[in-house]
Amino acid sequence: MTKPNISKQQLIDVLNSWGEQKLTADQLQDWMVTNYDPDETDIGKGEPEWTVEAMNIVMNEYEIAKQEKFRLENYMLAVEFIQAEESRFNQTRHLFLREGFSD
Repeated sequence: MTKPNISKQQLIDVLNSWGEQKLTADQLQDWMVTNYDPDETDIGKGEPEWTVEAMNIVMNEYEIAKQEKFRLENYMLAVEFIQAEESRFNQTRHLFLREGFSD
């Protein structure tokens, strides 16, 4: 039996829907909780290792963070992190984790 796969584009589309306010923070988190299970689902199958890691970090953060900490105005940091080249991985990760959520 093959595992379901969450593609890079699928995750970006969900994040963009939230950024465009087509999804609420609650719906975004529900999607992450429902779909993010690395043991049961392939994440970014066929993508480079750094992209898969970025996708896992983004999905995990939106799954576990308190919704009131989500910063809608900075949702593009998650998209940029997922789309980053390997040379920008650490920089975009830092920006996403620091600016994507309020403390």
